[in-house]
Amino acid sequence: MLALPAVAHAEDAASETVETSGDITVVGKREAYRGDVPLQEIPQSVQVIDGKVLKELNITTLDAALELSSSVARQNSFGGLWDSYAIRGFAGDENYPSGYLVNGFNGGRGYGGPRDASNIERIEILKGPNGAVFGRGEPGGTVSIITKKAKVGETFGSFGVSGGSYNTYRVEGDYNLSITDTLAVRVNGAFQEADSFRDTVNTSKKVATPSVLFQPDNKTSLSYELEYVDQKIPFDRGIAVLDGDFDTMDKSTFLGNPLDGPIHVKVLGHQFEAKREIFSNWVLLAGFGYRETSFEGYSSEPELAASRQILDETGNYVSRQRRYRDNSIDSMVFRSEISGSFYTGPFEHHVLIGADRDILKIRLHQYRYRPPSGYTAGSAITSDLYAINIDDPVYVTPPATTSLVTDTYEKQKAWGIYFQDQIDITSKLKVRAGGRYDDFRQSIYNYATAAYLEPNHYTKFSPTFGGLYEITDTLSAFVGYGRGFRPNGGTNAELEPFKPELSKSIEAGLRFELAEPQISATLAAFRMSKDNILTADLANPNFSVAAGSARSKGIEFDATATLPADINLIVSYSYTDAYWTTDAVDPSFGLNISAGDPLINIPKHQASAYASKTFDLGSAGKFSFGAGVNYSSKRLGETGVDFYLPGYTLVRAVASYSPTESTRISLDARNLFNETWYASSYHHYWVMPGTPRTVTLKGEFFF
Repeated sequence: MLALPAVAHAEDAASETVETSGDITVVGKREAYRGDVPLQEIPQSVQVIDGKVLKELNITTLDAALELSSSVARQNSFGGLWDSYAIRGFAGDENYPSGYLVNGFNGGRGYGGPRDASNIERIEILKGPNGAVFGRGEPGGTVSIITKKAKVGETFGSFGVSGGSYNTYRVEGDYNLSITDTLAVRVNGAFQEADSFRDTVNTSKKVATPSVLFQPDNKTSLSYELEYVDQKIPFDRGIAVLDGDFDTMDKSTFLGNPLDGPIHVKVLGHQFEAKREIFSNWVLLAGFGYRETSFEGYSSEPELAASRQILDETGNYVSRQRRYRDNSIDSMVFRSEISGSFYTGPFEHHVLIGADRDILKIRLHQYRYRPPSGYTAGSAITSDLYAINIDDPVYVTPPATTSLVTDTYEKQKAWGIYFQDQIDITSKLKVRAGGRYDDFRQSIYNYATAAYLEPNHYTKFSPTFGGLYEITDTLSAFVGYGRGFRPNGGTNAELEPFKPELSKSIEAGLRFELAEPQISATLAAFRMSKDNILTADLANPNFSVAAGSARSKGIEFDATATLPADINLIVSYSYTDAYWTTDAVDPSFGLNISAGDPLINIPKHQASAYASKTFDLGSAGKFSFGAGVNYSSKRLGETGVDFYLPGYTLVRAVASYSPTESTRISLDARNLFNETWYASSYHHYWVMPGTPRTVTLKGEFFF
C-alpha cells in the first residue's frame, strides 16, 4: 500500500544534471540551495517524505505530514489559521506562521492558512546547521516543499473523491498534459467542505496550482507556477482548562461566536524559474516569486488578562474579547545561483554560489473590544463582560470592535550572498564548508500615532562546516556545525531595534543505506543554543528586551524500508530536551521564567511507526492494509506556569482495494481508539483539543 522509497535512493535523481524524457534530453531536477550533491552524501540529517506516502495515508495537510518526522512538534496554530511547528525544540516568532520553502522560495511567510497537501511532490526536512545557505531562520532545520510541476513527454492524471466523519467532503484532481515535445501544462487542486467535532465550526477551502513547463532544448528549462487559495476558517482558540482539570468543559464546546463568521484567507502567488546548463556539469538557476496573502474577519476569544477574566471567580463563565483583523503580507523574492563541480588535483569540488533578494510588506490593521476589569465573585454577569457559559453556551450578538489596537505598515528588505563547497577528499571522505552574508533592513510606520520608526539595519555572516566518512558501502558517519540568526521585529524602550536572535548548532550521526532490500536510516545527536530571545523589560513595563537564552539537545532516529513480500515501514523517534538557560520574565503575561524551565509545546519523547503490506489477488486486483501509531509525551502548555498537556498515543489503520491499476478504494480510520488528546496550547484558557476518531472513505481514479 505505502510506496515508501528509502530516502537516498528516492532522491538520487534530484541531484542529476540531465534526465531523458521521450526523445529529448532535458535539464534535470537540481533543486535550489542544494547543488549537485546527492542527499545521501550531505553531512547532515535529511528526511524525505514522498507525496505518494501522503496520498496513500490520506494526508491532506502539511501539519499531518510532518507527524511522520522525528523531532517536529506542533505549536500554537493561531486559532487554526496557520501552520506552526518547532524542529528540534526551537520554533520561530509566535506572531507569524512557521517558515518553509516552496521550490526554493519562502512559502511560509504571510497569512496563507494551513498548507494543503494536494500539490506536494515531496517534502525534504533538512535538519541541523543550514544558516550558511538559507539564512534568517531557526537552527533546528528547514522544511522544503517541492510541488507537482508540469512534465514534458507524459500525459497522465488522477481524480479522487472522499467523504468522512463530521460531514467532511473533498474532491481532488491532478492532470498533466504534454502538448508538444517541449511544452507541458499541469493543473492540480482540491475543494473541501467540512464540519468539525467543535460545535458550529465548519471550514471550506479551494486550492489550485496550475503550472507550465517549456524546454526549448536539451540545456534549458523554463517553468511557471501559480498558487491560488481561498479558505474560510472560524477562529478557534480551543477550550479553557481550570486548575489543571482537563474535564473543565466539553471538548466540543466552541468559545468563540458563530455570529462572527469565518476568517477569510486568500492567497495569490506566482513562481517563475529558469534553469540553464551553461557548460558541462554546471547549471545556472534563476527565479522570481511574488505572493500576496491576507486574512480578514472577526473573532471572539477568551480574555487572558487576569484582571478581566472571570472564570476563576465564577467557575463556569468565560469573559471574552472580540477582535477584527485585516492583515496582509506581500512577499517578493529574486534569487539566482550557479552550481557544478571541478577538480583541483585529486580533489573534486561540488560548488554552490548564489544570491537572493527579499522584499516583504506587512500591513496590520486590528480593532478590539475588551471586557472591563474589576469583577468580584458573586456579582451579576453583565453584557459588557461578553461572557459565555462553558456548560450551556448561548451565542449572543457580539459587541462592536471600536478600539484601535494596531494600524501599521512594515517593510523588510534583505539580500544575501552564499557559497558552499563540498570536497571529495577521497571516495569515502567528504568535507563541506560554506558561508552566507545577510543584509537586513526593517522600517515601520504607525498610522495610529503617525510615528515612523527609524530603519532597523544590521548585517550578519553565518558560517557552516561539515564532514562525512563512508565507513562501509552502506554505513557512513557525519558531523556538522553552523551559526545562524533570525531578526527580532519591533523596538525596545529607547526605540532602538532589537538585536537579532543568534544561534549555534552542532550535530553528529550515522546514516545507513541499503539498496536491496531498500532501507534508509539516520541516527543523529544534536545540540543547539539561541541568544537574544525577547523577554519582558522589568525597568520599562510594556516593553521587551533581547536578553533571553535557550538550549536544545537530543537524539533522533528516522528510517524507511521497502522489504520483501511487499512490506513497507516508516519509523521515527526523537528525544528533545529544550529549556531556558537564563532567568527571565515572559513578555506576554509577565510570568517568571527560571533557567532550566522547558520550552512550550515541546515533548521530550516523540515516536511514530507505520507498516503496510500488499496482497496480490491475481485477476481480482490487489488489497493492502496498513497500521500506524503516533506517540507524544507530555508538554508544557503555558510559559512560566506549571501547566502541562498530557501525553497521547494515537493509532490509525488504512485498508485499500485496487480492482484494476486505474482504480483504488480506501478506508482510513484515524485515532482508531478515540483517545482524548490535545494538539497544542498557548495558555490554559487557549488549549486546542485533538480530533476524535474519524473515518474516511475515498475513491481514486488514475488515467
